[in-house]
Amino acid sequence: MSDLPGNLSVPWGSESLMGVTSGLNLTAAAFAGPWERRSQTPLCAFCCGGLLNRTLAVVFMVSLSFAIVAGNVVTLTVFVQTRLFRTPQGYLKVSLALADMMVGMLVVPFSIYTEVSLMVTSTPPSWYQGGSLTSTGGLWGPWQPCWLIGPVFAGCTFVSISTIFLMTVERSVAVLRPLHKDSVVTRHRVLLLILLSWAGSFLLALAPLILSDSFTLEYNECSRMCNYVPLLDGDGSVLLLFPAFDFTLLGGTLAVNILSFTSIRRYTRKRKLLSEGSLGVDGGSGGCPHRPSFSDIKAAKTIGILTFAFTASFSPIAVFVLGNVVGYTWCTFSFFAFWILTANSCCNVIIYSVRDQRFRKGVVLLFHRD
Repeated sequence: MSDLPGNLSVPWGSESLMGVTSGLNLTAAAFAGPWERRSQTPLCAFCCGGLLNRTLAVVFMVSLSFAIVAGNVVTLTVFVQTRLFRTPQGYLKVSLALADMMVGMLVVPFSIYTEVSLMVTSTPPSWYQGGSLTSTGGLWGPWQPCWLIGPVFAGCTFVSISTIFLMTVERSVAVLRPLHKDSVVTRHRVLLLILLSWAGSFLLALAPLILSDSFTLEYNECSRMCNYVPLLDGDGSVLLLFPAFDFTLLGGTLAVNILSFTSIRRYTRKRKLLSEGSLGVDGGSGGCPHRPSFSDIKAAKTIGILTFAFTASFSPIAVFVLGNVVGYTWCTFSFFAFWILTANSCCNVIIYSVRDQRFRKGVVLLFHRD
């Protein structure tokens, strides 16, 4: 094992293959598992070591998957069956719920399957350490499911960010230009933007694999998810596209929210002055002749809460990606960062239930049809 770099570990039974793999270009992150014969200290004792920790992680994953799927199924059913939600904003919420549900139906169950397989079998799955690399950079070996699960998780994350941005723009038009809302924000335009956001998001998720030959996807024992892994001689800076895209859209969302809330605050102040008789009937000089409806104002505040929740859950992932690019390995932090972002997929239905009275009525009608 002297011809391997110090940061690589050898899976069970690979000693007999050293003559085959020593000349190949191995990946830079072959993470250690309980089946490996090595004396080095594990990178992470909390999230990787011990049967109890693995069992607790699986219980958490199962509970989270159920919460994500059940919550978003309820959301989709209410939006589809209630005519009041067949609006541009309703279509955007359906798109957001679909992206969240894909995480609960594909990404989390795959992590559950992998963790249970590692617990009940003495050897890891054949695809666990990823396909081997030939001298020309091609992959060979068993099919790696992470080549599907990894881009799905990244793509759904980008869809969520772009959808929240579109929802913010749609509400800002309703608040700032209420008389032009129906002519500017139409169903056909919103549906087209939704299709473009899905196509662009998944194209961006595949960008590291399309633009560079120095990446692969492997199941990370620290984060318990499929991660993009740079090769030994690869440049990981392509991954900076992810946080750059995310924070660009989140920054735009924040700017639009500031404009909307400034207008709402100005309108609320004038309404208060009118109720106190401090202004004339015409609202005084410089007043806003087109006032947003109460439902538009409340919807804008709800989307602001969605933006804050997503930004808070995404920020740890952005920090992890930046640290990973410059060479830091944060095992425990990566576990919390990825799963905090995943848990956000079940938060939207909670926010709708608290903030949207029509949504609550739709849920009541859904379970009390008689």
